[in-house]
Amino acid sequence: MQNLRLHFSNRPAPDRPLTTGVHRIVREAAGTIGVGDALQGALLAQICVDRRGLWLQVANGMRGVHINGRPVRRMAVLRPGDAVFVEGVELLLQSGYASASDLRDSDAGQGDMRVVLRGLGGKYHGKSVSLEEPRVVGRARDAHIRIDDPAFAERHARLELRGERVLLRDLGSSEGTRVNGMAVRDALLVAGDQIVFDAQHRFVLEVPWAPSAKIEDAAAIDDASSASAEPAAPAKPASSALRWPWLLLAALLMAGALSALLLFGAG
Repeated sequence: MQNLRLHFSNRPAPDRPLTTGVHRIVREAAGTIGVGDALQGALLAQICVDRRGLWLQVANGMRGVHINGRPVRRMAVLRPGDAVFVEGVELLLQSGYASASDLRDSDAGQGDMRVVLRGLGGKYHGKSVSLEEPRVVGRARDAHIRIDDPAFAERHARLELRGERVLLRDLGSSEGTRVNGMAVRDALLVAGDQIVFDAQHRFVLEVPWAPSAKIEDAAAIDDASSASAEPAAPAKPASSALRWPWLLLAALLMAGALSALLLFGAG
């Protein structure tokens, strides 16, 4: 995640760089919402950044925290491009992206149905659109990703696979597209990039062969911790297998003893 920072969308304030560590979101004495470790005030939430990714932790008893319009009560994983709402203040997570000018002719290639845009919000939430062929986003009836809004361009943008990246080309829209929270016209997308059309239609690019350090959900943190503390399961089958020869030997000795009793008893 390059140049990760928080941008105040609805008020004039400098962007806040997000380096590795914990960044507190507080309500200051004047009632304004601020981000910073040195700020004094009531803790509302905090953003944690480390090598695994980044996530939001909400303070105990705090209400009114949303990510992309969805309420968060305890913890949620964040991606560049997410909009965090805290008491009416929108904090937009922004990160760098690759420019389309970096594209090389050798990157041209065929599509791949394994590369998909997975919907995170809006009409396409929970759905996936593969990039086995170029896809057009727009209001037109023949658009592959259709956004039925009179203010949306009939042909807003085009996406196609180029090598291991996806080329996003603007087709004459009025507002462009947001990639990782940044307004763009053209861009090269990589795995994990978040693309937003018309403010609410959110997608994340998924490339199966690309490594990803993101935690998919907050529960994975607790699951990973509990799993590491559990003893190894294969120990039980191994000990059971070692007991079988002794049980077999004991059965043979008992059978021999019974045979001897029957033989000498009959005599």
